[in-house]
Amino acid sequence: MRAWAGGESLRSQHVSPTQGTIGEATDRREAVIFSGSDLSREDYAHLDVRRTLRALAYFPLIHRESLAGLVEILAFDEIISPGELQSLGPLAQVGAAALTSAHSYEAERNDSLASVTRLTQLYDLERSFSSTLEMDELLPIIGDKFREVMECAAINVWMLRGDESLELMYQSGSDGTTPAGTVQRPGEGIPGDVSDNGEPVLIVGPDNPRLGMRSAQKMPGGVSSLVVVPILDRGALVGVVEAINKLDATPFDDDEMFALSNITEAAATALHNASLLMAERKVEVLETLVTVSHEITSTLNLERMLQTIVNAPQAVIPYERAAIALEQRGKFRLSAVTGLTQVNADAPEIAPLNSILQWAALAEEVVNVRQHGEEITSDREETRAKFKHYFQESGMRGFYALPLNDDSGRVGILSLESSDPDFLSVVHIELIQVLASQATVALRNAQMYKEVPFISVLEPVLERKRKFMAMEKRRRSIILALCAVGALFLVACPLPLRVDGQAVVAPGRRALVQPEAEGVVGKVLVHEGQRVQRGEVLAEMEAWNLRSALAEAQAKFNSVVLQMNRSLASNDGAEAGMHRVQADFWKAEVERARQLLEKSQLRSPIDGVVATPHVENFAGRKLQLGDTFAEVVDTSQATVDLAVDDGDVGLLKVGQNAVVKLNSYPTRTFHGSVMIVSPKAELVQDAPIFYARIAVSNADGAIRAGMEGRGKVRTGWYPSAYVIFRQPFVWLYSKVWYWLGW
Repeated sequence: MRAWAGGESLRSQHVSPTQGTIGEATDRREAVIFSGSDLSREDYAHLDVRRTLRALAYFPLIHRESLAGLVEILAFDEIISPGELQSLGPLAQVGAAALTSAHSYEAERNDSLASVTRLTQLYDLERSFSSTLEMDELLPIIGDKFREVMECAAINVWMLRGDESLELMYQSGSDGTTPAGTVQRPGEGIPGDVSDNGEPVLIVGPDNPRLGMRSAQKMPGGVSSLVVVPILDRGALVGVVEAINKLDATPFDDDEMFALSNITEAAATALHNASLLMAERKVEVLETLVTVSHEITSTLNLERMLQTIVNAPQAVIPYERAAIALEQRGKFRLSAVTGLTQVNADAPEIAPLNSILQWAALAEEVVNVRQHGEEITSDREETRAKFKHYFQESGMRGFYALPLNDDSGRVGILSLESSDPDFLSVVHIELIQVLASQATVALRNAQMYKEVPFISVLEPVLERKRKFMAMEKRRRSIILALCAVGALFLVACPLPLRVDGQAVVAPGRRALVQPEAEGVVGKVLVHEGQRVQRGEVLAEMEAWNLRSALAEAQAKFNSVVLQMNRSLASNDGAEAGMHRVQADFWKAEVERARQLLEKSQLRSPIDGVVATPHVENFAGRKLQLGDTFAEVVDTSQATVDLAVDDGDVGLLKVGQNAVVKLNSYPTRTFHGSVMIVSPKAELVQDAPIFYARIAVSNADGAIRAGMEGRGKVRTGWYPSAYVIFRQPFVWLYSKVWYWLGW
């Protein structure tokens, strides 16, 4: 109800347009008069009346065939006549037009105010987002501002990670279905799907199956309405924003999804600028880390290396004191402390640190203890008590220690301390782990360098040099010339590099000769070792029944043909037609009997050699369907399997030339090419072996399956030094790689 006249009133300003007298008037859309005697109280329950109602009338306000409203007239004294009601027609037309115009004007004004409000909000968002370049400060601003604009219960800001997954970096408001820090990949949820396809999503209603366990119907405080929009910066995905549950409990609509899409553009620019700042800082951190790593690995002086490890990382890691204790004969000795060139473990200011490092080294795992106020973060009571005393003595509030281990065992332990309990972030811990790995390798190399007696190794070399220099000049010149010629030969003269190994002839192509029907072998036409062609008859089955059936069918066919010709000669067309049908039938029978007779002959399916021993003894033997009469082997080309060590298989390629020498033919060399290099090794005496299958021409059939010998594959021309010293070079390189581990 928007207006009224008189003393009566409605029970509520909002009335259902489908119930009672209002519902009937709305459906009819014409002037309606109801008599009070015909109405029950429930028909006009929306009215709050105390007197007897004589009549109830409705006149529609229609403008351009659209219903703008209803005029409701209550009569308590007299009954309203139809003529009186129709006299309101002109007034209703004018009123409907005026109300429609006023409503349109109000809607237009509201849209203008909404546009101004949106512009103001966008300006405020731009200014707020541009107020900082710190990602940790920017994410709460984005989440809170988005929540304020969307007037929703929660805003989730998901950021794209390096592995294409999303992480919930900030949550403004309350969303019990998704805690902060959740990681999601494409296909695992709505934000993950939006990050994959880049399309915004609007979900209305808790019964939508896409909500899954987040639905408000499945858990208290769940999601009943959801808008998910990607954050795009110049076409590239930065993250995803979720708006959850409007505060007024109404569902989101397309306009609100459009508004959220627009304001994410401002957030994308701010996030891009913040990411650039983070990237620049990461570059600075990495440059410093590279410098520190270079200083650590550029020397084998153990003392200098220890000082670099405990002092140089302060440029990127905000610690106040670092220390290293090295393992020596099962014990740990404090070897370096930040700011000290000489370490005295018994000094009053160093003794507590030495004690705590000895204790941390026994744990053999990362120790991360912090004190906030009087509370110490640790799962063990013993650890809390020990560090409470240590923090009181040292004044520190944060302690982080990690062991330095490699494949050979424990090298030592590295610790970092600060009076700020939260001095290490996740990035700092990652840098410490990288630094610890490099320091472990460098310290191990320095210890090995210090312990290995290099002088004893160099003394024989120096002695030989002295003897060489003591020779006469001519002799030295000849030796140097010979060495130069040898070096020139090794570098400039190429030699073929071959890969060899044991060779075995693999079984070739073979085919089985089998009867197509059971019967007795009547005659064998071949013998073992005989070369046959494809389609050649190898044996004939006894087929007297088939021959008699063929002769009988041929005789009947000839007889019917004579009868047909006789009928044609006597101009008896009907008789000739009948005989023609019989002739066609017996002709088909003749062809069928001939085919059956041909199937009684056993033919070779391929070109090859008969490999069945004593095949002639099959004469008179009965063969069932599926029995094998003979085996034919194709010997025109042989396949030789060459066993290759796993250290040489990388040199083999398909198409390389190969030669094979078999034990059965010691004076013959068979040429071929590599056809296949096996993709999988086989264990032979606990050693992995690969096979190169070589195709060899065998026109004369001399090569037979199972023959053994040796084969060589030519892999190309290489410098003589590489061909001659390849094996020791590969062995030495593998050892150096194992020692240095790059």
